[in-house]
Amino acid sequence: MEQRTEISSLGEFGLIDHLTKNIELQNASSILSVGDDAAVIDHFGRQTVITTDLLVEGVHFDLIYTPLKHLGYKSVVVNLSDVYAMNAIPTQITLSVAISNRFSLEAMDEFYEGVYAACNAYGVDLVGGDTTSSQKGFIISVTAIGEVAPDKFVKRSTAQKGDLICVSGDLGAAFLGLTILEREKKIFLESPEVKPDFENEKYLIGRMLRPEARKDVIEFFAEAGIIPTSMIDVSDGLSSDILHICKQSQLGCVLYEEKIPIGEETRKAAFRLNELDPTMCALNGGEDYELLFTIKQDEYEKLTPNSDIRIIGYMVDAEEKAMLHTKGGNKVAITAQGWNHLKS
Repeated sequence: MEQRTEISSLGEFGLIDHLTKNIELQNASSILSVGDDAAVIDHFGRQTVITTDLLVEGVHFDLIYTPLKHLGYKSVVVNLSDVYAMNAIPTQITLSVAISNRFSLEAMDEFYEGVYAACNAYGVDLVGGDTTSSQKGFIISVTAIGEVAPDKFVKRSTAQKGDLICVSGDLGAAFLGLTILEREKKIFLESPEVKPDFENEKYLIGRMLRPEARKDVIEFFAEAGIIPTSMIDVSDGLSSDILHICKQSQLGCVLYEEKIPIGEETRKAAFRLNELDPTMCALNGGEDYELLFTIKQDEYEKLTPNSDIRIIGYMVDAEEKAMLHTKGGNKVAITAQGWNHLKS
């Protein structure tokens, strides 16, 4: 039988000491870490980027099918993705958790194992946070801090008419991973003896449970001398996120359905799962954590060495609105149908 240590046996400070005892700093800018009233960070004349995400059990994640180690990893990555979307490099995070007595010390060790794995993978330091009790469920708050050369950060509001719209990777996979997990959860709750069927679905489920942030794309920009005119990470779905850029830049856009990158696994799974439309999965799914950005047309040649970036459209005047040109030759208005975590 697995050992279970009650968290109450350590107390708050004992728990913090336990979970943070093996921290090793990786960034020169991390001057003072966990263990004082506040962390101290010196960014040596570079500009600081800060972002925060709150993840709530039952709203953002379901522990029936989410391993705690994966949850720890994803909690960090979704924040780092926001820093990369500013064209910045993340350097530190703080992590706060609220936990109920459902969770043992061993469970929290597993969660933090994922947190540290993400920190190591992305070269980020955990420099602080808080723990408290929760009446029910698990609540996670991560703040990520990054640095960027003066005035090289990229906003959503600075796209220009005629700019090319680009996206990294492929879209729709995470939504289909979630669809498969929800299907298997339903079967499990109705028939607990039936084992989950995840055969051939590792890629899709991995994109949902253990996503990666596109550090490599930001590094490519630096090497190629590219500064996007606007950028956002695809967390709510391509349709919602391109509309954020359109609204804040006061422009419209044209997207081409045949240019939207959809992986072969995604395409096959979409048809297998009640004949879902792969394009709709890509437009409305969310949680892909790819980078959606715009560049000036004369920078097109700089993109060509990177086969993982696709041009999917261009920006137009606001009066032309946001339109999708379908494979069938129709023009359809793009609407924000991405995931809304405030729905009841």
